[in-house]
Amino acid sequence: MPETDWPPHRRERRPWRQTVPKGPRADRDLREVEVSLPPMVAELDYPLERPLRLMMDNALNNLGRLDNSHGSRLGALDSLLLRTESVASSKIENIESSLSDYARALFGVRANASARSMVSATEALVGIIEDAESTGRIRVDALLQAHRSLFSRSAEDAPKGGQLRRRQSWIGGSDYSPRGALFVPPPPETVDDYLADLVAYANRDDVPVLVQAAVVHAQFESIHPFHDGNGRVGRTLVHAVLRRRKATQHLTVPIASGLVANRQRYFDALGDYRDGRAYTLIGLLTSSTLVASHESRRTATNLHEIRQGWASVVGPVRGGTALARLLELLPREPIVTAAVVAERLDVTLATAQQALRRLHEVGVVAPTSRRPRDQVWAATDVLDELSDLNLRIESVSRSKDAPAP
Repeated sequence: MPETDWPPHRRERRPWRQTVPKGPRADRDLREVEVSLPPMVAELDYPLERPLRLMMDNALNNLGRLDNSHGSRLGALDSLLLRTESVASSKIENIESSLSDYARALFGVRANASARSMVSATEALVGIIEDAESTGRIRVDALLQAHRSLFSRSAEDAPKGGQLRRRQSWIGGSDYSPRGALFVPPPPETVDDYLADLVAYANRDDVPVLVQAAVVHAQFESIHPFHDGNGRVGRTLVHAVLRRRKATQHLTVPIASGLVANRQRYFDALGDYRDGRAYTLIGLLTSSTLVASHESRRTATNLHEIRQGWASVVGPVRGGTALARLLELLPREPIVTAAVVAERLDVTLATAQQALRRLHEVGVVAPTSRRPRDQVWAATDVLDELSDLNLRIESVSRSKDAPAP
């Protein structure tokens, strides 16, 4: 790997003074800070060498085969993968919750803050992918909307959703000043110009797709345009780029699961990008894409077998009945309420409840809480497969070393 393969960030000292004096004296006395200024990337090209190009071709071919073979045939797969990706992306930020809590949070039923945050992360991911697909562009407005979605379930943070930072922020170090910070992003007055440059690069069609996805993500994290939520919004950009460039048309593979497995290596790769070594992150993203595509193909097969297993435990079911249609719905929507089933199947609430009770009796669905009213039901085999997919990707990713140049 070359010493540098990308313009490194410039470091520049800027005046600093606390607006409200807090913390120890060293924080109150701080008068300047060294900020990190990323390069403008809109017109940059990455010097892609043959070994990495071959690896990227392999990853995109696997992704395309999965998308073509299962994306159109198994509509169920994308909703599962979207949830898996959002959960994995949240875990990178140390936000974790059980699937039962996640299931309840989907319907606004009593659930912890982490579960609500994961549901919001799913909405942010869906929104930015759909915007890229419908407009053919990566747009700053879509980033702001994704950020609003991310904090929509937090009464405390919702007012800050979709707001670009207007103060200097920093990562690590003191709580009261950038003293000893691990990274200090560019000053707030530069954020608008940096984002305009970022989307100009993101909307190019003449750069390799995975290079573009990695650079867009790393550049976004370096700009750090929001006070919070930058990591989760930034990782949605990977999928927005893939969808805009039509590397995927149906599916969202859980690439973040591979990054969770190598959390420190992922953070180190972002550091390498700032030091002028983009290769590390491009290689890591490529490897994660390859692993996620392979394991998602296994999940597609497993879902088919799960559906066949349900047929054997439920027994003969007349086609077109509510029970038959519910069995078709659950792989697509493995977390439901009786009201949702009634709406989706266009049946009465009583009919929906009867079908759910029947599937509960044979172990296809299970309640997520002890409360009898407004119960949230989960197709446990499908959710177990979702969890297993995450674990498989993490396990395989841990066993792989970073790709050699």
